[in-house]
Parts: sequence; C-alpha cells; structure tokens
Amino acid sequence: MTAVPQAQFDTGERRRTADVRPLITSLIDEATVEAIAGEAWVALVGEDELLLPVPGDLPADTLSAWVDVVGPWTGSVVLTTGRQTAADLTRALLAEAAPELLDHEDVADAFGEIANVVGGNVKAALPGASTLGLPEVGPAPAVRNSEDVCRIDVLWRGQPLAVSVQGALPPLPTPNPQHDNPHPNGASL
Repeated sequence: MTAVPQAQFDTGERRRTADVRPLITSLIDEATVEAIAGEAWVALVGEDELLLPVPGDLPADTLSAWVDVVGPWTGSVVLTTGRQTAADLTRALLAEAAPELLDHEDVADAFGEIANVVGGNVKAALPGASTLGLPEVGPAPAVRNSEDVCRIDVLWRGQPLAVSVQGALPPLPTPNPQHDNPHPNGASL
C-alpha cells in the first residue's frame, strides 16, 4: 500500500524573511554610538570639547535634532539636550562667527548639522545600503518600539545630552498561539 502524502498548509506561524526587520540593537551597540558621537564632537566642536559617558537628567525644556535613516533598518538618529545647552553648543560650533544674539535658525542649523554628522556616521556603520534624510529640529520623534532603541547618555560641559538611535516602525505583531477551537461559533477549521 502506498502512503498518500498529506497536504502541507501554511499555518501563518512562519514569516517570509522579507517580513523580518532587524532591531538596531542587533546591528550597533552603545559603545559604537558613543565612539561615533565623540568623534563627531571633536571634529565639529573642538578637541577640548569632550563628551563624558556619564548619564544626567535632561531638563524639562529640551530641544532635539535628528536625521532619518532608511534602508534595511529604518529609524532616526536623535540628539536631545536642554535648549540652553543647544545654544551653548551653537556658540561652540560657530566659534568667532557666532552672532552676539542667537536666533532659533542659528541653533537649528548648528544642532541639525551635528545630528547630520552623527547620523551619517551611524548610517555608515550599519549593514546594507541606506539613505539619510535632511536634519530636523524640534520635539524628539516618538519611540515607536522600545526594543528598537540604542541610547547613550553623556555630559557636555556638565550638561546632559542623549543620543538615541531609534526605530521608526512599531513592533511586528506576534503570531497568536494555536487554539483548540479558534472559531467564535465553535466550528472546527
């Protein structure tokens, strides 16, 4: 007697490999983000301006600058600090060219440029081809998936600064466990 092969049905429990998104924590670690931020700081702000890997509490009045990365991993590289620290950073970046009175555009340009350099170097450290968006400045983009975040907290001139590499997409849904009788009217499937 010959056995009749049983039909194989896709139960939905497996995913196509294209459906799997990497989490940033599987692609880059805090030490790499810290090294990238530190190198960008020295290059843009000066050799005497170091970031210290000491966490501090961000003030209530913060400003963020970020760039979006789109590729195998999609998200944002976000720098967040107090508004006064962002202004001090602008003065340090512009040095002698800093106007006596800074306006919002000066701070947005300088803080955005630092986010652009840090973001570009993070992008370069990620596998695969990616594109980098233009810098934006304002309230930080929302964290969509708390597991898709690599964040460092540092001090610059004694003031707190956070560098966050955070995913832009919500978590993928998890498959439902199989039930003995999943149909609401009790019919077997």
